[in-house]
Amino acid sequence: MDDRGKDWRSELHLTRSSSFGRSVDAYASARPTYPAEAVAWLVPEHARDVVDLGAGTGKLTAGLAATGDLRITAVEPDDTMRAALAAALPEVTAVAGTAEATGLPDASADLVTVGQAWHWFDPLPATREVTRVLRPGGRLAVVWNVLLEGELDWADAYFEIVHRGDPLDYSRTEDPVVGPGLGPWERATFGWRRTIRPDELRRLASSRSHLIAMSPPDRDCLLAEVDALWRTHPDLVGRSSAELPYVTRCWRATREKD
Repeated sequence: MDDRGKDWRSELHLTRSSSFGRSVDAYASARPTYPAEAVAWLVPEHARDVVDLGAGTGKLTAGLAATGDLRITAVEPDDTMRAALAAALPEVTAVAGTAEATGLPDASADLVTVGQAWHWFDPLPATREVTRVLRPGGRLAVVWNVLLEGELDWADAYFEIVHRGDPLDYSRTEDPVVGPGLGPWERATFGWRRTIRPDELRRLASSRSHLIAMSPPDRDCLLAEVDALWRTHPDLVGRSSAELPYVTRCWRATREKD
């Protein structure tokens, strides 16, 4: 634990954590899913009841649903995001709630997952809620898809555009901050690439909280740079698609028994 657990909610953080519903279509259509091998690493063999916190439009939820016979409850505070998830995954129970207050029963889950969202939570109350909802011996699994820098020149140029002026760190190289009640972190990484088209790249950029929170003129300027990158970069000119490199960084920890 470090001092990020004491005073973590800046005004910027709060604004951006609640911004995604304003770009739900771009988020649902352009954000990547998670590699099947990464999802399999997150899910213990004995798991039956799974809670997906901050589930958004269901990017991780869909991967969980594809892994086997799981009863999945997706918890998402944003009404627009949750509606998109429910429409895409009718077999999943989608409920309103937050990581700090899910409204779910005690000891009701074998696995709690968090995809692309733990950094938006207040870590101490969220940990208390996770350990309350988990059965003894249950697991918390946290995962992020991260653009891989230093592999492709055009992807690095895209990364620079969409992160310009953004004070938040997206490397996800440090262990997530959690409170007591969980065992030590286990870690795994999975490198992969996705094929992406020019229109998808623009939507991917527009789904980022950094751009969503911008003024419309500033956002339009950055999106115009993304469009121009595809028209002018020597690795992209004349191409209808390209590969975007990712690394999926995963953590899992077991709830300590009482």
